[in-house]
Amino acid sequence: MILALVLAGRGRDAREVASFIPDCLVLFKRLLADPRVPLRGKLGVALLVPYLALPFDLVPDFIPVAGQLDDAILVALVLAYVVRLAGRNVVTELWPGSERGLRAILGLASG
Repeated sequence: MILALVLAGRGRDAREVASFIPDCLVLFKRLLADPRVPLRGKLGVALLVPYLALPFDLVPDFIPVAGQLDDAILVALVLAYVVRLAGRNVVTELWPGSERGLRAILGLASG
């Protein structure tokens, strides 16, 4: 599903891809504020956001594919953890983006 979003290149699909990362940031903010998300889940999100913003990573971003893959893996792990703790319905309710983007998020969490 993520691959379909990443490879999209026209019209509505391009807008979905462009809004996916901002939608994830809004989701993270909402997860941090929601009382249904346990403290452990909030801690995972709170540690993830600064890591993603840092200019250095476990695998540097200038390395093609692998540089972005470590970020995507960490996002998937944290989201899977939060979904397991808070439930799919909480993440579904808080997701600000498209249905397709939500399917991608939930697919990351279940994979």
